[in-house]
Amino acid sequence: MIAIGGIIGPGLLVGSGNALHLAGPGGILISFSLVGIIVFFVMQSLGELATLIPVTGSFTEYAQRFVDDSLSFALGWAYWYLWVTVLANEYNAVSLVIRYWTDVVPQWAWILIFWFIFLSLSMLGVLAYGEVEFWLSFVKIISISVFFIVAIFISAGCVGPQKIGFKYWHDPGAFADSINGVAKTFVIAGTLYAGTEMVGITSGEADNPRRAVPRAIRQVFWRILIFYVGMMFFIGILLPYNSPRLLAPGSKTAASPLTIALDEAGIAPAASLINALIVIAVISAGNSSLYVSSRTMLFMARNGKAPKVLGRTNKAGVPWVALLFSNLVACIAFLSVSSSAGTVYDALITLSGVATFIVWGAIGVVHIRFRNGMYAQGQSIDALPFKAMWYPYGTYAALAANVFLVFFQGYTAFLNPFSATDFVTNYILLPVFVLLVLGYKLWKKTKWVRLEDMDIWSGRRAELEEDVDNKGGNLWRRARDIVIG
Repeated sequence: MIAIGGIIGPGLLVGSGNALHLAGPGGILISFSLVGIIVFFVMQSLGELATLIPVTGSFTEYAQRFVDDSLSFALGWAYWYLWVTVLANEYNAVSLVIRYWTDVVPQWAWILIFWFIFLSLSMLGVLAYGEVEFWLSFVKIISISVFFIVAIFISAGCVGPQKIGFKYWHDPGAFADSINGVAKTFVIAGTLYAGTEMVGITSGEADNPRRAVPRAIRQVFWRILIFYVGMMFFIGILLPYNSPRLLAPGSKTAASPLTIALDEAGIAPAASLINALIVIAVISAGNSSLYVSSRTMLFMARNGKAPKVLGRTNKAGVPWVALLFSNLVACIAFLSVSSSAGTVYDALITLSGVATFIVWGAIGVVHIRFRNGMYAQGQSIDALPFKAMWYPYGTYAALAANVFLVFFQGYTAFLNPFSATDFVTNYILLPVFVLLVLGYKLWKKTKWVRLEDMDIWSGRRAELEEDVDNKGGNLWRRARDIVIG
C-alpha cells in the first residue's frame, strides 16, 4: 500500500496535466508505458537484493559493498537530492491546486503552512508514519478508482453536456509536438514514477522482508498499468492538450486535470471534492518524501558520507536533524513566488527526473555486480529467495534504457534555436554526479571492490518458516492485493 500510495501525490495528479500539454494523449501513453517497463525491471533487480539483504541503506549500501564506496557517496546524495526536489515539487503543486478555490491567500503562505504540517507528521516516528501513510494511501487509491469509473461515464456521454469518446485524439490530435513532446515527458514520467524503489528503503524496517518484498515487487506491474497508465489514458480522452487550464510554463495558477475534467462535465461539487482529496494526498506524499530523504541522509551521516550532526536521532529514533535539513533545502519551492509558477515547476520536474534515471541506472549496475560476485564466490543462484525475472536481459535492458533516457530527454535543447537554459537544466546533474564520484574517490582513496572480496553476507536474516509467501487465494484476494496490498 505504502509503495504505491506514497508516490500518488500532487506530482501525478497535477504534473500529469503538464505532461498532457507537452505531449498530447498519445505521447503520454508512450512515455509513461515505456518508463513503466523500465521501472518493472529496476524493481525486479532491487527486489532480488532487498529480499536477501534487507538493509535501511538499500541500494546506497549495496553500491558501497558491491561496486565502490565513491559510487555509494554520489548515489546517496543524488537520491537525497531527488526526494528533496520531489518534495519541492509537492509544495509548489499544492500551492497551485488550492488556488482553484481562491487566490486571496498568497502562494508562499500555503507553502509555509504545508511545510510545518509535513515536518510535524514526520517527527512522530516510523510507526505513526506507517499508520498515517496507510490510510491516506487507501483514500487516494479509492478516489482514483472512483474517478476512472466516472471518467467512463463522462466519455460515453452519460454524464456531462456531450459525448466525448476519442474526440480530442482527433482535434487537436494525439500528439502535441510529435517526438519532441514525447522526449520532454520522459523526465516527467521518471519523476512521477520515483518512489517505487521505496520498497528497498522500507525493507530494512520490515518484520518479514522475505515475504513482504516479493509481494510488493509482484504487484508493481499491475499497479503501474492501472494507476499510472490508466491515469494518462483517461485524462487524455477527457481533455484536449491545448486546454488553457492545464499547468504549463507561464501559468500562475493550475488545477489538477481530474478537477478540470469533472468541472467541464458540469460536476462542480465532485470537482471540488477531488481537489480536496488532492490536497489530502499532498500530506501523504510529503510524508513519504521526508521519510525517504531523511533515512537516506541518516545512512550517509552514519557512514561518514555526510556531516555527523545529520545522523542525530531523538529517543523515538526519528532523525530530526536530517528531517529539518531536508525540509529546509526543499524551500527552493519558494522560488515559484518570485517567478512564473509553471516555469519553476517544469524545471524542478526535469531535475528530479534526470536524478531518477541516474539512480535507476545505478541500481542496475549494483545488481549486475552482485550476481557476478555470487558466481565468483561459487554461490548458487537457486539459493536466492527471490530471483529477478529475465536476468540478465531485463537488467541490462533497463540499464541501457536509463543511460539512453538521461541523454535523450534533453535533446530538444539543441533544436533551433539552441536553449542554454534548457541545456543546463537537462544535463547539469551529469557532471555533478561524476564530480561527486571522482572527488570522493580521490579524497578517500577508495578502491573498486573485487568480486572475490565482495561482502554478500552481512545483513541477511535467518529464514523463517512463514517467509514463504502463499501465492494462492481466490480471485477477490488477488485483486485486493494488486490494488491495496
